[in-house]
Amino acid sequence: MNVSASTLSLTVADIDASRDFLCTHLGYEVAMAQDGFASLTREDAAVDIVLLRKGTAVLPAEQRDRDAGGLILALTVPDLEAEEARLRAAGAPITMPLREEPWGERLFQLTDPNGVVVQLVEWAVPDHPADPDEDTALHVLTPSTESVTVSPNATMTGLAAPSRGSAELSTWTVAMDAGATGPEHSISREQVWTVTAGALEVTCDGRTEKVSAGQTLILPADLVRRIHAPARAEVHVSMRSDGVASVPGTEGTRELPWAR
Repeated sequence: MNVSASTLSLTVADIDASRDFLCTHLGYEVAMAQDGFASLTREDAAVDIVLLRKGTAVLPAEQRDRDAGGLILALTVPDLEAEEARLRAAGAPITMPLREEPWGERLFQLTDPNGVVVQLVEWAVPDHPADPDEDTALHVLTPSTESVTVSPNATMTGLAAPSRGSAELSTWTVAMDAGATGPEHSISREQVWTVTAGALEVTCDGRTEKVSAGQTLILPADLVRRIHAPARAEVHVSMRSDGVASVPGTEGTRELPWAR
């Protein structure tokens, strides 16, 4: 078999909506169009796309009522951060923020008006070729000023993270002065907080717990919490490295710079 070209055929309810999404945000062009049909292409290696209206008679009877919602169209691109920034600025519907998987795949997702998921992908490349004589099983990290983030309520010092040698987990320390109270927020991943000095009062899901030095608190994912330091406190935190924050009453998510 010798394949000369590839085309992905998508059956959707609203051809115009998917066509405009792919042309506006992903640089596709209309090669051919008729009622109930549109053929889209790009000049690079991206797969060509055919859009067919759901229910059209050109489809076999058993396929007419199916649609492409939930399908993932994956496109590998260079400079993934620049693509995400461009699409965010254009108001594109980013439904999964940029993340890195343990196996080295970096990606984020958009969803078109018909529910078709588009995944933009970049594969992580090591900073230097692997040295067969180098012991890659151990990484010793020393905190630096570059990994410190100061907010109005706390100081975060990044330890392990994908940018500092970790494949799956992020860890950091938090220092809060007496009387400091953080804003209400939630995190998309479970976090483990171990208080190493002082104490915290943590309100989560309508319940407040005091956590003293030597104690560990497990904060579930996606529950709104607020953290108060009745006295100066220091904490060690760990979570999966792809966690992002949400603030009640605001749209979108926020990355944790000290955990990236």
